[in-house]
Amino acid sequence: MRGAAPTILNAANEIAVAAFLDGRIGFLDVARVVEQVLDDCSGEIGADSLDEILAADGLARRRADTAVAGVSAIG
Repeated sequence: MRGAAPTILNAANEIAVAAFLDGRIGFLDVARVVEQVLDDCSGEIGADSLDEILAADGLARRRADTAVAGVSAIG
């Protein structure tokens, strides 16, 4: 993984796992949410400074929340 991808993966995973533990999404949805967020955020933000890393984390968490809401609406 390069750039902000590790930050994005971690943030999305934290949101998705929390949603799973709260019963809002299924276990297999965790990977789907993380994959969607990684795809959505790919190349948008660099990781050359702490500010960029924090921005990537925030963006990934917001996109993961949106993805979880989409899965919850379907399920």
